[in-house]
Amino acid sequence: MATPYDFPSDLLAGQEELHQVRAELSALLKRLPWSVVPLDGFSDDNGWRKVERPASPGWTEDEQAEVEKLRQREHELAVFVSGHRFWSEMAGSDRVDARTRLKHTHGASEGS
Repeated sequence: MATPYDFPSDLLAGQEELHQVRAELSALLKRLPWSVVPLDGFSDDNGWRKVERPASPGWTEDEQAEVEKLRQREHELAVFVSGHRFWSEMAGSDRVDARTRLKHTHGASEGS
């Protein structure tokens, strides 16, 4: 049976926001052109697989600012979650198990 952990509410909230920020950043990066700066398209079939990219108009200043804002928030949250005082209360192997369970609490709490 899995060991239940009594995660502090601020740690749970930080982990949930980290999931949300990462999902938002991933979705944004998928929508943006492949290159930050304007570049011509290319085709390269000299490697083990063919790589093609269309011309990229680059990112606007607003898009660059949005990506930077999300990356900064992701970093802040990752530092908060990984450096939380809760982890100092646990032994090494328990800490690994608890950290793994924390990463997956968002799916379990929504289904309950």
